[in-house]
Amino acid sequence: MSSRFILYPVMTEDAVNLIEKENKLTFIVDLKSTKHDVKRDIEKIYEVKVQKVNTLITMDGRKKAFVKLQSEYNASDLAVRLGIF
Repeated sequence: MSSRFILYPVMTEDAVNLIEKENKLTFIVDLKSTKHDVKRDIEKIYEVKVQKVNTLITMDGRKKAFVKLQSEYNASDLAVRLGIF
């Protein structure tokens, strides 16, 4: 299933640390997307519940979304499904 707003997951060392320590996944998203767009797409595509979404624009002009999953969902399980782990 594809998304209008989620472009791809981030697979850096910092992103892996967020998965392990804070139950957060990191994605590069469309510049025009809102936090609500990202939350809706993540919940629909990956069948998880999102607690919170934070976004920022990187120095190179891309938009990064930090997606915190609710405690009953494990970010590392989803990361395995995405091929990050």
